[in-house]
Amino acid sequence: MPMTSADRSSRWPVWLCWLAMVLDGFDLVVLGTVIPTLIKTQELGFDAVGATLAATISLVGVGLGALFIAPLSDRLGRRRLLIACVAWFSLFTLAVVIAPNVLVFSIFRLLAGVGLGACLPAALAYMNDYATKEGSAGRSTTRTMTGYHVGAVLTALLALALIPNWRMMFIIGGAAGLALLPFLWFKLPESLPPVRHAAEPEQAASFRDLAKKPYPVVAIGIGIASFMGLLLVYGLNTWLPQLMASAGYSIAAGIGQLLVLNVGAVVGLVVAGVLADKHGAKKVVLLWFGLSAVLLAVLSIKLQNELLLNAAVFITGVFVFSSQVLVYAWVSQLFPSRLRATALGYSAGVGRLGAILGPAVTGTLVAAGIAYPWGFYVFAAAAVIAVAALAIVPQRVTHSEPSAAEATRGSAPAEL
Repeated sequence: MPMTSADRSSRWPVWLCWLAMVLDGFDLVVLGTVIPTLIKTQELGFDAVGATLAATISLVGVGLGALFIAPLSDRLGRRRLLIACVAWFSLFTLAVVIAPNVLVFSIFRLLAGVGLGACLPAALAYMNDYATKEGSAGRSTTRTMTGYHVGAVLTALLALALIPNWRMMFIIGGAAGLALLPFLWFKLPESLPPVRHAAEPEQAASFRDLAKKPYPVVAIGIGIASFMGLLLVYGLNTWLPQLMASAGYSIAAGIGQLLVLNVGAVVGLVVAGVLADKHGAKKVVLLWFGLSAVLLAVLSIKLQNELLLNAAVFITGVFVFSSQVLVYAWVSQLFPSRLRATALGYSAGVGRLGAILGPAVTGTLVAAGIAYPWGFYVFAAAAVIAVAALAIVPQRVTHSEPSAAEATRGSAPAEL
């Protein structure tokens, strides 16, 4: 079911990719909302160490999906992969409800993550295939990714209504994914032409292509920045309520600040996309990560005024979470469509390694009783490293979209 001109005028693909990102946003936040309750009640045998295990192994699954499943959409097509991965994620999210202990809980989260990990790169690649207006890659990516943080906001609101009933959180998330499947099946056309995802083996994209000129420097810089960017996203979303509890705030207040953080992210995504298309992704992403470092350091200072605290958390969300999405937007511009999902899978997959480290390091600080303020110092340092890594990446890479005969040739030099 290849995409036609009528499909390009339809809004169904836009909304369906956006809703797939809502599921990713749910997964981003759900563990952070239930961890304080699980630790407090010690249900299923949870403590700080068990919570760190669950958070870490969940992200291992997501990283595996991004690295090894998402690139298949460059060969097999975006549509089939998205449908299969949403179904897989939904079923194993529902399975979490019947977990008898921490280990089984973690295994189900690992398996759900494998499916979910491929959704983000495939959906972003789809939307960049779908975009028809020149110079709209930044907005196409950031607008799609607003679903990510809308999902996070809705999950935080749901948690405020349902916690301590943590099982219902996973029931609703899994059911939402299953409800999305028939719409994906009937309303989502394939964005790649048939010749593209039925390509001969020698044309198939792989991570080896990222090691060929002019991509090695790009891949190194993007990989380091993505590692640090998702370390921030997952470290904050998994542990912010517990960090705030360590600082003396209530669990409800911590979940509320998680909500505020992600509302800020939605605003930041809208603004960042417009600025990236107008001024160039490189300038904006460097500014965004730099401001993130400053604002995260500010959060290490305990603020007694609730309004001032929420304002600081909101502004931090504006910059921190949209920083990594700007990296994805930039990747979509730097690589041709035949490599787009592979490059996005690489960026997201390496980033997921940071997503594993972020919650693991923060969880270790929580277990040691020093999460506040040292957690925020670690996050600020990660943002500074991202700035340094992205500074070496060229603004754009000059290449031609390869034909069948050109697929394995080298590309033109990068432009600084």
